[in-house]
Amino acid sequence: MTAQTDSIDLPTLQRKVRNTLILGQIMGGLGMGATLSMGAILAGRLSGSDAWSGMAASVATLGAALAAIPLARLAARYGRRASLTSGAVVASIGALVTIISVILGWFALLLLGLMMIGVATAVNLQSRFAATDLAAAETRGRDLSLVVWATTVGAVSGPNLLVPGEALGEFLGLPELAGPFVFSLVAQVAAAIFYFVALRPDPLVVAGELARAEDAGGEKLLARVEDNPVAARTAIMSVALSHATMVSVMAMTPVHLVNHGASLALVGFTISLHIAGMYALSPVFGMIADRMGRIPTIVLGQAILALSLAFTGFGSENETAVLIGLILLGLGWSSATVAGSTLLSESTVIEQRARRQGFSDLLTSGSGALGGALAGIALALLGYSGLSFVALILVAAVLVRIFLTLRATPANSGALAEHVTYQI
Repeated sequence: MTAQTDSIDLPTLQRKVRNTLILGQIMGGLGMGATLSMGAILAGRLSGSDAWSGMAASVATLGAALAAIPLARLAARYGRRASLTSGAVVASIGALVTIISVILGWFALLLLGLMMIGVATAVNLQSRFAATDLAAAETRGRDLSLVVWATTVGAVSGPNLLVPGEALGEFLGLPELAGPFVFSLVAQVAAAIFYFVALRPDPLVVAGELARAEDAGGEKLLARVEDNPVAARTAIMSVALSHATMVSVMAMTPVHLVNHGASLALVGFTISLHIAGMYALSPVFGMIADRMGRIPTIVLGQAILALSLAFTGFGSENETAVLIGLILLGLGWSSATVAGSTLLSESTVIEQRARRQGFSDLLTSGSGALGGALAGIALALLGYSGLSFVALILVAAVLVRIFLTLRATPANSGALAEHVTYQI
């Protein structure tokens, strides 16, 4: 073993890594919350038409998708510290570009800035995987879910920075709409510095060294991970399609509610509870995944998603039913995402882990963007109920994939056994 790993206290290092990732998520999340709330407004203002407002979220999602593979390759070569720091630096430059675009009034420059800020979402996604690099098998789901949970702080607090951001912009002599992006700039710079300073030793580098030490006959400090491409593909598909299900229905809910006379206050309340469902209870699903297994928790997520779509489909004209449906939509997404991400990490050998996780993030962001785009067409043609029922196809596809995976388990040396059976 190397000098870095010969006397390592693995549980202590894992706690340090997990806490570093949580704090980094909080910092980065504050900036993203403010950005996404103001981006649509700015897109409408600078373009001169509200028809372009949706481009803010679209280019931010595109930025996350485009950054997924490069950041994964950076992690595979140099470790998580280099990858997460670089992503936060790009996002901070994006915030600066956005501020300049508001000053100059250039719509195209605004889109570039928002795309670069979207890289912070790729950092967010990779952070949850970084939490599993050194985690023990019995707590891997919990550790990942705690990092996901940290996103709640930014998601809830970020939009509330709009008014203070406008005041800050006025104080600095900037256009008032540029003010919130000063928060984004500061938050991403702080996150970059924090990752660079605190994420030492690098968890992915240490995990690789421990794996090589095991191969060389050294002491077994880290549980060995067997590569299982079948399980990995199932995990990737489960996370991507669950995300597409969530985005497609969530994105069209405000439009549906407003068109049926709901107040903006109710719309905001509904989306807030949906976001709470996505993140606030993720540690619960992490513990369930550790206790019951990854596959049963993914199935649980699909069951919750199906129940959610039943509420929004059959109760589309009832505001309470839609509210319940959106809460369940967030919970189902959380269950499937936490368990699926954990399954992917522990089904991939350390040498391929970052690249495979990067592909998963690319597919997740891409499926969300595609789902959101197609949801508008489905809403126009089939209505909100029809959209909900069509989304059930995605849930069914995940369940079919899991069924086929379980049938293939005997042919794969029982590699899924620990993820399938209840751990009681």
